[in-house]
Amino acid sequence: MVSMPDLVVQRLTKSFPTPAEPLVVLDGVDLRVGPGESLAVVGPSGSGKSTLLAILGALDEPTGGSVTLGGVDPFTLGEREQAAFRAESIGFVFQDHYLLPQCTVLENVLVPLLADGQASGEDADRATELLRRVGLGERLTHRPAQLSGGERQRAAIARALVRDPLLLLADEPTGALDSRNADAVADLLLELQSGRAGMLIAVTHSDAFAARMGRPTHLLDGRLVEGQSVERSPS
Repeated sequence: MVSMPDLVVQRLTKSFPTPAEPLVVLDGVDLRVGPGESLAVVGPSGSGKSTLLAILGALDEPTGGSVTLGGVDPFTLGEREQAAFRAESIGFVFQDHYLLPQCTVLENVLVPLLADGQASGEDADRATELLRRVGLGERLTHRPAQLSGGERQRAAIARALVRDPLLLLADEPTGALDSRNADAVADLLLELQSGRAGMLIAVTHSDAFAARMGRPTHLLDGRLVEGQSVERSPS
């Protein structure tokens, strides 16, 4: 029997009520991603990329369809169990780093582990090693305000990976950076992903970044289309 991929999305829909008729953002998205794969989702602003990522990360509920990650449908879980599942299995990198300004870089990376109580010495060692790998080994005690924009985003990547999540979601991770730092962050994400069994899904406006991912896709008319270059349908 062929094993199922670790992320399975079937006929996913998302709509929002309006005074006239529902606004359909996602319209039957189907997606399968296996261990170690990296997938990019390209689309213009307002196409539903961030909405898709929020649903995959169990931050928002779909209107219809299903999502299973590692055999678990997070939308069948209670609120507490869903939060625990999200903390354990999913990592997030956003366009804005969302680092806590009062905490050091090391403390920020340890934040996801505090859901289980106090971080251990082993946790601190793992966070320190991740920060070394992202080039911040000499910045452990710095505050976010003492870092450059590219350094803050690298710290955010380390934080997202500290639990080695099954699914890493990146929402425009290079969107707020200049071209030099954007290239460096893209390089780093792909380098770190190459040694992981988990999955990476990134949404981006950049066709160049998407082309470097294992599977570039485009979100068009509420559906995912595989391929690097897709013509938009007439409006």
